[in-house]
Amino acid sequence: MKRLYGVTTAMVTPFDQDGQVNLEKVAKLTEFLISKGVHCLFPLGTTGEMIRLSVPERKAIAETVVKTAAGRVTVFIHAGTATLDDTIALARHAHEIGADGIGVVTPLFLGANDREMEEYYVAVSASIPDDFPMYLYNIPQCASNDLKTDVAQRVADRCKNVVGVKYSYPDMLRTNEYLAINDGSFSVMQGADRLLLPALAMGCDGVISGVSCVYPEPFVAVYNAYQEKDLEKARALQRIAIRYCEVLKSGSNMSYFKEALKLRGIDVGFMRAPQLDLPAEEVQELQRKLSELPQFG
Repeated sequence: MKRLYGVTTAMVTPFDQDGQVNLEKVAKLTEFLISKGVHCLFPLGTTGEMIRLSVPERKAIAETVVKTAAGRVTVFIHAGTATLDDTIALARHAHEIGADGIGVVTPLFLGANDREMEEYYVAVSASIPDDFPMYLYNIPQCASNDLKTDVAQRVADRCKNVVGVKYSYPDMLRTNEYLAINDGSFSVMQGADRLLLPALAMGCDGVISGVSCVYPEPFVAVYNAYQEKDLEKARALQRIAIRYCEVLKSGSNMSYFKEALKLRGIDVGFMRAPQLDLPAEEVQELQRKLSELPQFG
C-alpha cells in the first residue's frame, strides 16, 4: 500500500468572489505544486477549509485533483467530516476515483471518548477495501479531540488499511510514541510545518504542510538536503522555511495563503464567508515581508 512521504502539500480550496468552488483554479494549483517538486498532495483538510464545503463540492474537488495529477504524484484525499455517514461516503468516493488513499480527522467539535474514536475509525476503515490505505489525522487544537497513542494502536491492530497518522501538533514526545506503533512500521507525518527537519531526524516520513502550498521550494529543499545527508545545509534551509511559516502565520488564517499565492501569480480566488479576504494594507505588508525573505529560483 502506498504511503505519504516527503513534502506532502495540504492544498487550499479556491473560491470565486461569490463563494463558489472554482475547479479550474483547483487544477491550476495542482499543476503548480507538481511543477515545484512536492511529493504528495493532500486536498480538503484544514488548509482546504473542509468544514465550509458540502459533500458534493468535496467530491468535485477530489476528482479534479486526482484527474489533474494523473499519477504523477501520490494523492491522498482527506475524507473526514462531522458525521460518520458523510465520511464513509467521501472515503468510498476517493477509492472509486482512483486516489491513492485517504486521511480522516478525529470526530470534530463535540467531545468523543477513546472508545467512540476507536469505533469511528474502525467503521470508516471497514467501508473501504483492505488494500486502500488510510491515515488517522490528529489535530486536537482544532478538532477538540485528541487521538491517544494507545487508541491509534488499537485501531491499527483492527484495521489492515490504517497505515499511519498525521499529527498536527508540535508535541515531539507524542510524535515519538506514534513512531513506536506496530513496532516502528507505522507511518508518521508531522503536520507542524516548522518541524520538518526534526521530524525527519526522529524517523517521520515527512510533513503535511500548508505553507508548502504557497512556497513549496524551501520545504522540498530541506527534504532533499536531508536525503543527501547534508545536515548543515538542511538546518540552514529549515531556518529559512521557518521564516516563511512566520510570515504566512503557519496556516492560522488561510487568507494569507491565498493572497501570497496571488502575489506569486497563482490566483486561487477568495475566502468563503464567514472568513474575509485580507484588506489592501495587510496585503501590501505581506508583500513587503515576503520580498525580504530568501528567494528560490
